[in-house]
Amino acid sequence: MSNPFVWIVEPLDPKQPLKKFFNLSKLEDVRYARLPFSIRVLLEAAIRNCDEFLVKKGDVENILNWKVVQHKNVEVPFKPARVILQDFTGVPAVVDFAAMRDAVKKLGGDPEKINPICPADLVIDHSIQVDFNRRSDSLQKNQDLEFERNKERFEFLKWGSQAFKNMRIIPPGSGIIHQVNLEYLARVVMDQDGYYYPDSVVGTDSHTTMIDGLGVLGWGVGGIEAEAVMLGQPISMVLPEVVGYKLLGNPQPLVTSTDIVLTITKHLRQVGVVGKFVEFFGPGVAQLSIADRATIANMCPEYGATAAYFPVDDISIGYLIQTGRDKEKVMCTKKYLEAVGMLRDFRNSSQDPDFTQVVELDLHTVVPCCSGPKRPQDKVAVSDMKKDFETCLGAKQGFKGFQIAPDRHNSIVKFNFEGCDFELAHGSVVIAAITSCTNTSNPSVMLGAGLLAKKAVEAGLTVKPYIKTSLSPGSGVVTYYLRESGVMSYLSQLGFDVVGYGCMTCIGNSGPLPESVVEAITQGDLVAVGVLSGNRNFEGRVHPNTRANYLASPPLVIAYAIAGTIRIDFEKEPLGTDASGKKIFLRDIWPTRNEIQAVERQFVIPGMFKEVYQKIETVNESWNALDAPSDKLYTWNPKSTYIKSPPFFDGLTLALQTPKTIEDAYVLLSFGDSVTTDHISPAGNIARNSPAARYLTSRGLTPREFNSYGSRRGNDAVMARGTFANIRLVNKFIDKQGPQTVHFPSGETLDVFDAAERYKQAGHPLIVLAGKEYGAGSSRDWAAKGPFLLGVKAVLAESYERIHRSNLVGMGVIPLQYLPGEDAGTLGLTGRERYTIVIPEKLKPQMKIQIKLDTGKTFDAIMRFDTDVELTYFHNGGILNYMIRKMAS
Repeated sequence: MSNPFVWIVEPLDPKQPLKKFFNLSKLEDVRYARLPFSIRVLLEAAIRNCDEFLVKKGDVENILNWKVVQHKNVEVPFKPARVILQDFTGVPAVVDFAAMRDAVKKLGGDPEKINPICPADLVIDHSIQVDFNRRSDSLQKNQDLEFERNKERFEFLKWGSQAFKNMRIIPPGSGIIHQVNLEYLARVVMDQDGYYYPDSVVGTDSHTTMIDGLGVLGWGVGGIEAEAVMLGQPISMVLPEVVGYKLLGNPQPLVTSTDIVLTITKHLRQVGVVGKFVEFFGPGVAQLSIADRATIANMCPEYGATAAYFPVDDISIGYLIQTGRDKEKVMCTKKYLEAVGMLRDFRNSSQDPDFTQVVELDLHTVVPCCSGPKRPQDKVAVSDMKKDFETCLGAKQGFKGFQIAPDRHNSIVKFNFEGCDFELAHGSVVIAAITSCTNTSNPSVMLGAGLLAKKAVEAGLTVKPYIKTSLSPGSGVVTYYLRESGVMSYLSQLGFDVVGYGCMTCIGNSGPLPESVVEAITQGDLVAVGVLSGNRNFEGRVHPNTRANYLASPPLVIAYAIAGTIRIDFEKEPLGTDASGKKIFLRDIWPTRNEIQAVERQFVIPGMFKEVYQKIETVNESWNALDAPSDKLYTWNPKSTYIKSPPFFDGLTLALQTPKTIEDAYVLLSFGDSVTTDHISPAGNIARNSPAARYLTSRGLTPREFNSYGSRRGNDAVMARGTFANIRLVNKFIDKQGPQTVHFPSGETLDVFDAAERYKQAGHPLIVLAGKEYGAGSSRDWAAKGPFLLGVKAVLAESYERIHRSNLVGMGVIPLQYLPGEDAGTLGLTGRERYTIVIPEKLKPQMKIQIKLDTGKTFDAIMRFDTDVELTYFHNGGILNYMIRKMAS
């Protein structure tokens, strides 16, 4: 079928050459005008890239008629305009590319066909850790240590930037991927090869959705799927439902964008938006800056949607100018969007699309809040924080409970730090981090934090010296305007010096706590607290010694750092006293919205963005000095513990292998709800008693050289051993938290990797049982690669988070789902049975298959291959195998 949707229109600017516009809104069928703006972008991207735009159910007319199709079973081959990667996911992607070149060559093909055909930008932001803080040279010392630890990885990435076309590396020290994308990389409208069309992007990080705040449709995918996209493979997806989120009213003066997004996160988790788009509309959107919208879009993975889209409006256009984009291009962008009916006026209700469902939020009802202690969706009003934490202390172990005995709630442990005596208790703050792209991209909350710090210092308030404070901006622009506005020195006086430009504490790169603090926490078995301006606070993620972690706005991070505890009622209890003995309350130092906006207007200017970004690719001298090989095929170093050729393609042939029934599989692990990718494949520290640590020790490394799991994602031997290695893992087979399971043939309790190895040596296949929201969190492909290497053939869960299900498909692991109303409990499954999963010869998307137990019980489950393309990947043993065969033949 040829592409029927190309129109030539008069050039918008007579001085410009004639351009072709891809424009669905020019169809005479006016029903298209009622489609959500996010779906318009999705369809235009599909049509632009696919001449073979075939619809499995219904015809094109039905796609355009939202009410007729009701978005069921319409398969869209989406090809995004760009791909972005960060180094934790980028290194394994480049490793896969290098190994795929080897595999294609072995099969007689041209290895250089393995090459990105669309622009791919890789930002190095996940490697730097908070090893040094509270000193003026923290930034330099952390960056030096980052290069010392990661030189081999960085050399490998530099090789990739030279060996592959269309791949650009943004060096370490430049900022966080999503903020760099927002401020610099995003185009909003692409102008390429004689065509204008909407910008769209997928990224190997779940928070790629942040760019939706600027009107660029984007979301996170696993590295496996991103690699296929880079090689020209479309993302085959069923046209999603779109939930319209209507914003009304104005925020109260003390409310920040962080409070708004935490409120939305809790609300949408309750609504249920997994696998759906959320599109924001209503007059309240016009009250939000692009930074506010980006904050809301950033936490899209935390409420479970695929995308969280804000259509482009005049505020978006103004942001492009504010961030130093070329004015002529910006004006052409605006004219194009006006011409095709995609420039939104949120105050004009006649532009409101038809949505699957509409939910509302009056911004005036939002109050200052935090989220925690273990999940982003567990919002707590600041006024209730003290009471809520104290309730959590005694509650049963779970998302809102620590099961501390009542007689220990007021336990105190004395300790000495740098010659002074201090006390720790349950609720004591030991980490306070202004971090993450979620908030550091927003000048209003960053300047708000700076102004609060200024008032706090002037009032004589301080932060206890043992609290690990840090400031890790998402780009150099933040440091620029904090310094120019005069608040940086006050932040430093409270301990919030710049420690690096990267994700840092938000992804668990929080570095070590003082030994005396760790000893006190351990001695008292205390529930110590981390407070961070990040987007995730899953167990074991931020730091092994902070059992409670709260997400908060940057000003609140400072407030809790000054208080030193989460057990404070800011309304009734002071932060401290001034020199005259007067009590200082939080309300006395909290900056007004007018104060913040006045400083923002004066100091956040286009010149800053231009100055920072015009030298972003060359400013890092350490990166410039790296010497990388120039060969098109990578020469693997067998001694390397960072970069290793993966075994995924060993024995691969051009001929397909028919999928076989999985016979008598053992259950490796049995989980409850909300098992995250951090539980499956942690990114943080490598515990000294873990299988990964034993492997690294056998290779001659000391614990100081272990680095993190995230930094070693280019080595499958480490990552397989790190699979299910989270110290907070809750496995139903074990009566305590920890990365262990029962090896049923022997009855022994072993580390998960060791048990899997025993099963593998005996030739036994494995499965995993899980509850709801399996695979929530980061888009890390190792959460699928790791189980694959352990011998896991299938996962049986009540529901999946979108990205992780896609990653399992990409690795050839079968995602099975219980029938509606059924779960392990209703079926009487203990996990100690052996499972035979019957794979029919002829497979269909989302078909029911039969599972037989060795007990004689039989039940059905849904095979969650959602499209015909995903079934093709399964028949090939995974998406990368499919691409290798395609390139080789």
